[in-house]
Amino acid sequence: MEVINRIGRFLDRAFSPKFKRRFERLIIYMALVGFILHLGLIFWVRWQGIPLEERPELLRSPIDALYTPFSFILIQEVFLLVYYLPQSFTTSIAKQYEIISLIIIRRIFKDVSKLDLKEWTWSDPLSQQLLVDMLGALVLFFLVFLFYKLYRRRPAVSDPQRTRTFINFKKGISLLLIPIMVGLVVYSFVNWAMSSATFSAGFLREIKDINNIFYNEFFTLLVLVDVFILILSLRYTDNYAQLMRNSGFVISTVLIRFSFIAGPLVNTALVISGVGFGVLIMWIYNQYDGINPEQVTEEV
Repeated sequence: MEVINRIGRFLDRAFSPKFKRRFERLIIYMALVGFILHLGLIFWVRWQGIPLEERPELLRSPIDALYTPFSFILIQEVFLLVYYLPQSFTTSIAKQYEIISLIIIRRIFKDVSKLDLKEWTWSDPLSQQLLVDMLGALVLFFLVFLFYKLYRRRPAVSDPQRTRTFINFKKGISLLLIPIMVGLVVYSFVNWAMSSATFSAGFLREIKDINNIFYNEFFTLLVLVDVFILILSLRYTDNYAQLMRNSGFVISTVLIRFSFIAGPLVNTALVISGVGFGVLIMWIYNQYDGINPEQVTEEV
């Protein structure tokens, strides 16, 4: 028991609010520095007189520089997802919704810089994709708002020691996620860089979309983690409504994961469907308190 308590105290320090504030401050500085460096590279390439069509994809317009700070904001959201996972499975799902909506926002900034207003037409695939993404971002923003509005923290009513043990299990999972995600970042970036070099040399017909770097594998990992937590929760609760809610959240994550391998327009539709399904699951889950007020569905 003493060993478990020591592990619990270590995990409390690893997921302390103080560490969270330090990390968020670091991300702000990195986003600011990254934005300035990216903007400097864009003007340096322009000063070198390199033709527009020969410039790297993210060095063609000053608007492209917005891609970098948004990437750091996404990193912060990923950290918050891991941070809140031990405290609340529902909050970690909400963070997944925030991440996918910010990915679409980042994609909008990237595509806006490609628009040629002199030759712009509604039939242009890029214009259609941009319009769909803008509408999709608005819908997702509203769905995330509904999700938080429906989300009500419930007090734990079961054995506190069992609940504490489950929370420590989730903290252990979160701690393991950190090095795994760092490894995924390195692997995804190296793989994309090698693919870019191969594509430039003419040995590869198609290059992976830069928007999907890391996050394709990341959401695959999240699906596995969500399923693992769902199975683990069976030991600590037999509440039907909560099991259905958590299962629905897993389905929602799976739909988001599939969006990364779908076509441009289907991609946004799958994301909206996944988040919308999660919101609907949350609404139905809340109705159980109305039909059975004596049974409080706790958060584990």
